[in-house]
Amino acid sequence: MTVKYFCMVMRINIDCSGCYRKVKRALLDMPELEIHLLEKKQTRVIVGGRIIPQDVAIKIRKKTNRRVEILDIQEFSEDNNDAEIMEDHKPITNNNSWTLLATTTHPHQIMETCMV
Repeated sequence: MTVKYFCMVMRINIDCSGCYRKVKRALLDMPELEIHLLEKKQTRVIVGGRIIPQDVAIKIRKKTNRRVEILDIQEFSEDNNDAEIMEDHKPITNNNSWTLLATTTHPHQIMETCMV
């Protein structure tokens, strides 16, 4: 059986501290998220875990009333027999501002691979 973890990068307009708190509260209310990172200056949010990426974006949109744009979705998979084998080891870059690397399959290390 394959367990899939996703790391998703979104752009959400975070203008002020109130917007930041609203987005953070919406992320903390989702128990399916294992990791999250808010980059206020770049207006980016990185989330990861056993999620359906589109559903997370819709939930954030409904809770915060902010436009959510999905920039990238990285899929991690873990096999019960071969836990250390990844399907894709290719880095994905965009304007040298963030990098996603598929180098691990453990959910606790997804945060380290989502941001470099």
